[in-house]
Amino acid sequence: MPKRNKPLQPAQIEAYVRQTTQLLDLPIPPEQMADVVENFEQVHTIAQQVLEFPLPDDLEVAPRFKP
Repeated sequence: MPKRNKPLQPAQIEAYVRQTTQLLDLPIPPEQMADVVENFEQVHTIAQQVLEFPLPDDLEVAPRFKP
C-alpha cells in the first residue's frame, strides 16, 4: 500500500511559500503574501484529495490519452 502524505499545517505552508519565492527570486509584496499563502492552502487541500484517491494495484498506464 502506498505511503500517505500528511497534510501540511498552515505554518508549514507559509514557510514553504516564503522559501520557494526566495529560491525563485519571485518578489511577492508583503500585502499580498497572505493571499498567496491562502491560495496555496486551497491548492494543497485539493491535491491531498487527488493523492488520497484509491487506485487499484493492477492499474495500467495508458500510453496515450484518447478522449
